[in-house]
Amino acid sequence: MKLLDPSHPFFRPLWRRAAVTAAPFLWAFVELSQDNAIWAYLFAGIGGFLAWHLLITWRDPGEED
Repeated sequence: MKLLDPSHPFFRPLWRRAAVTAAPFLWAFVELSQDNAIWAYLFAGIGGFLAWHLLITWRDPGEED
């Protein structure tokens, strides 16, 4: 079982991938503003993981090489 399936049809539109990626970064900012550094680092790490898989290395599953 994969933790994240970037080839799922839900992630095809760029705006959805960007929104799913931005949400943990925004929550990390909220946690950091409340002096909860551990939670901020955790959510920033999740955002980094999502950014890597959904924005940086994402390939359109319908597009063949």
